Amino acid sequence: MSTQRRILLIIGGGIAAFKSLDLIRRLRDRGFAVTPVLTPAAEQFVTPLSASALAAEKVYRDLFDLTDEAEMGHIELSRSADLIVVAPATADLMAKMAHGHANDLASTLLLATDTPVLIAPAMNVRMWEHPATRRNLATLLADGVRTIGPDEGPMACGEFGFGRMAEVPDIVAAVETALADGPLAGRHVVVTSGPTHEPIDPVRYIANRSSGAQGTAIAAALVALGARVSFVTGPASVPPPPGVEVVSVETARQMRDAVMAALPADAGVFAAAVADWRVANAADRKMKKDGSGTPPALEFAENPDILAEISSLTEDRPALVVGFAAETDNVVAHATAKRARKGCDWILANDVSEGTGIMGGSENEVTLISDAGAETWPRMGKDAVARQLAQRIAEALA
Repeated sequence: MSTQRRILLIIGGGIAAFKSLDLIRRLRDRGFAVTPVLTPAAEQFVTPLSASALAAEKVYRDLFDLTDEAEMGHIELSRSADLIVVAPATADLMAKMAHGHANDLASTLLLATDTPVLIAPAMNVRMWEHPATRRNLATLLADGVRTIGPDEGPMACGEFGFGRMAEVPDIVAAVETALADGPLAGRHVVVTSGPTHEPIDPVRYIANRSSGAQGTAIAAALVALGARVSFVTGPASVPPPPGVEVVSVETARQMRDAVMAALPADAGVFAAAVADWRVANAADRKMKKDGSGTPPALEFAENPDILAEISSLTEDRPALVVGFAAETDNVVAHATAKRARKGCDWILANDVSEGTGIMGGSENEVTLISDAGAETWPRMGKDAVARQLAQRIAEALA
């Protein structure tokens, strides 16, 4: 019996469909067998002949092809693959998936399967940001569907923003991650990363110096061990790693809502540097000097405490909740008190005082605080810290 992994590739109807041909070629170069399925709209962008030639497989298009129903059937087709990839996943396909519609071959295959599914969304930026699409995405993530992208950039429609389908090498990496055998295979981990930006007015905000590098490295290390990672990131200065489900946010309240939408999860790693306070009276226009020399009076309100809220859940609480404590003095004492106050399982404490070079730098020196006490790790690169933490998480969840 062949051990070759099989990908069922559903190609949606969008200008990004042309990338699916390159995706077929690259997947086959990596040793995967690829069975293409074209939606009727996809045939407006790529031909069945080109997909078939690149895949060296028959292309499936019609739900009511009686020959195929007699020989294999859409049920068997949907379950014969190791992974179903939807690329591009249009807004229409995502809506069908989220609501269980089955009125064509692609949507029927997706409803009739228990095979893992990876989608690569691609659509106009306004469609991607529409509340209906956001609701559908949250539903799909809760159902265990993996996502890759979309990326930010110029679009065929002339607009700029998030909605471009992820680049083909990133999709291939996500496929390999989805099929990886590792100690965290089948586990779902939520990771928060980066700073939050709390608006003062349309052009100013409150933030901190977090680059998001440590959270990004942790997400990548968890993916390397086979985990499905929901990556909730503020406006970081480093890009998200391949193979994660990215949810981009700006404010603490948006981050809190995104984390709640990503649950349930086996573990949560809350590495984001969330602003404790927001401006309650943020202006809807740029604040200007009035010549008096008197600064504007800013009123502050406390932001949601995401770590404490997740730690106190009675339903959907991750089995392991990991927080971070960036301190400038009495690091272990303050972090130990924070762990008790927040109710999380572990705290990773680090010294970010001036001169350490840790905040925004490439290295970190952390102390893991748990029921077992305080364990100080040697100073090392943030990637190495991430790998060590990911391995500890795998051991804890084993």
